[in-house]
Parts: sequence; structure tokens; C-alpha cells
Amino acid sequence: MSVWSRIIELAQRAFDPEADPPAFGEECAPAANDVGFTAAVIGLAAKMAKADGHSTDEEMAAAARIFRPPPGEETNFRRAFNLANETVHGFESYAKQIGRKYRARPCLLEDVLDGLFHIAAADGRVGEGEIAYLSVVAGHFGFSDLEFRRIKAANLGPDADDPYAVLGLMPGAGMDEVRAAWRKLAAENHPDRMSERGAPAAFVDIAREKTAAINAAYQAIRAELKEVV
Repeated sequence: MSVWSRIIELAQRAFDPEADPPAFGEECAPAANDVGFTAAVIGLAAKMAKADGHSTDEEMAAAARIFRPPPGEETNFRRAFNLANETVHGFESYAKQIGRKYRARPCLLEDVLDGLFHIAAADGRVGEGEIAYLSVVAGHFGFSDLEFRRIKAANLGPDADDPYAVLGLMPGAGMDEVRAAWRKLAAENHPDRMSERGAPAAFVDIAREKTAAINAAYQAIRAELKEVV
């Protein structure tokens, strides 16, 4: 029985915020048959898609690209997504469970946030409700406001006057600090590193886009600081 079939079999428990918390595996990258982690992340994705008041087919398709249901399980995936999508209530229980379990694995937590941003943007816009939802999820994952600004800017693009956010810095940071932050983030988000971790192709594409945003922010700050000097 596949993970998707098992999710449907246990659906009332898996997506009931009042039910017992799902059990998680011990690995940073959960096994393909880890129903608890899969259900929790799909719950976050589906409820995020509903955060702006309605969910779209584009968002479901984006979720399918991220989670990659196996051949023959697409229908079960859609049923699981739709079941979790019925309401945004209860999403914080999923975020808290994942955050508590993987607080020491920020790479995994950021991957989950990247996937959620990708789904949120699938219908062509990311609304205020979705941003607020993602901010709450990031908080339960243990990310600071500044770290969330960086992740948000890397996925959606920085504000015209805020390239520092992409590097997780405050405006006014010195060039040495900027360079150190750029090198760290460029290494962590490099597409080759993501491929080596065995991430799905969609995440490698996201990493490529994030790396471009990180490099663009670094160049913008360099140009700004040269003008000041």
C-alpha cells in the first residue's frame, strides 16, 4: 500500500487538528512511506493554498510537482490535498510538529518553506493572506523575522529598496558582513548541492532561482556601497 493510499485510509486522523500528532521518522529527509510527515506537509500546503480564500488547480498541480505522487496514485494525492484543503484551521499544529521535530535541521525546514512559496505563487500571485500564513509557519519552524524576510525575498524577489533582506542582513551592514552572508547562502542554496541531497527536480529549480536572487542582491549592495565610498 503506497503512502497516498495509506493517507486516504487514515484521512480522518491525518488531517484532523484535534487528533493525536502524527509520528515522524528520525531522518532529516523522511522516508517515502513516512505517512505522518507526508500528511503534515501536504496539510500545510493545502491549507496554505486556501489561505487567500480559495484554492486553485494551479496550486494543486504545483503541490504535485513538489511531492511527486507515484504513477497511479495521482487520484489519491488529489483526494488527500482536497481533504486537507477544506479549511485553514489546524495548520499551526502541523507547523509546530515539523518545527519541533526538525528544529536542528534548518535546511529541511527551509526546503518545506520554499515548497510552500512555490505553491503559493503557482496561480500568478501571492496574496497578503498567504504571506501571513507563511510567516506564522516560519515562526513555528524557528525562523526569525529577518530570516523569513530573506526566504520570502529569495522566493518572491526583494523589495526594490531591500536587497539586504535576501542576504538576511539589516540595511547598513558592512561589506565584510555582506560578503560573508553571500558566500554562506550561495553555498547552502547551490543547485548542485541540492542535487547531491537527492532533492526533486522542482527543488533544484527553486534553488537555481534562489541562487540567482542571492547573487543579484549581492551585486546590488556592492554597487550601493561603492557609490557611498
